[in-house]
Amino acid sequence: MSERTGMPTEQLHFEDVAVGDAIPTLTTTVDQTQMFFFSAATYNGHRIHYDTSWASDREGYDDVLVQGPLQSALLARAVTDWIGGAGRLVSFSAQNRAVAFPGEELSFGGTVTATRLADGRGLVDLEVVGRRGDDVLMPGTATVELPVRAQSSTAAGS
Repeated sequence: MSERTGMPTEQLHFEDVAVGDAIPTLTTTVDQTQMFFFSAATYNGHRIHYDTSWASDREGYDDVLVQGPLQSALLARAVTDWIGGAGRLVSFSAQNRAVAFPGEELSFGGTVTATRLADGRGLVDLEVVGRRGDDVLMPGTATVELPVRAQSSTAAGS
């Protein structure tokens, strides 16, 4: 089950964000059922994600591992949920730097680092991060395009 705090109820616009703003945090606890479906959907048959004996005896972990691409997908979801339906994810990059285990509470969020208008597009740069408590599991960056109010009202009136 995932939780969101501070999600906007209306479409976010370029004029609504400023450097230093935090995006709403997505908090979730991945379970082995979700991991099974993710492995099936991505055709990832590595036993480290479903076989506890393999993960501990052969790989030396305490449990099976949450897939890095699943964590990355959750991080991207935190961004795309925030930008709303009229926003667009322009670029996204993240590094998987630490393991996560099923049953751990993970959080995904970010901070606005820059805003700019480019060719009439409202672009917003973000530092994004996946965490387990205070531990950074997945740092990254993203750029999103948000609708510009003046253009949105012009388009609606035409």
